[in-house]
Amino acid sequence: MTLESLKEFGADINEGLARCMNNEEFYLKMITMGLADERFEALGSVLEAKDLDTAFEIAHALKGVLGNLALTPIYEPVSEMTERLRAGEDADYMSLYNLMKEQREKLLSM
Repeated sequence: MTLESLKEFGADINEGLARCMNNEEFYLKMITMGLADERFEALGSVLEAKDLDTAFEIAHALKGVLGNLALTPIYEPVSEMTERLRAGEDADYMSLYNLMKEQREKLLSM
């Protein structure tokens, strides 16, 4: 994974780097750690179980991680999910989860 591939992916590398003190090595390390977060899988499990309170907590935490790393293509669906869960909406959360998962897999394959 490189800054160029992250940019092509749609990440806001300038923002992400700024949050990591413009340290490219640190930024890339944080992305690797963030993408390995076990909460990605946990979110799918709690959504399937219809545990929306726990899903909100997990989605909110992932939103923070992804936002700080400026990984926009993954951040946007988790952000939408978080706000819908916060509002208690009856929504198709699995479609947002699947989109988030697809984008994560795409980034992991780079």
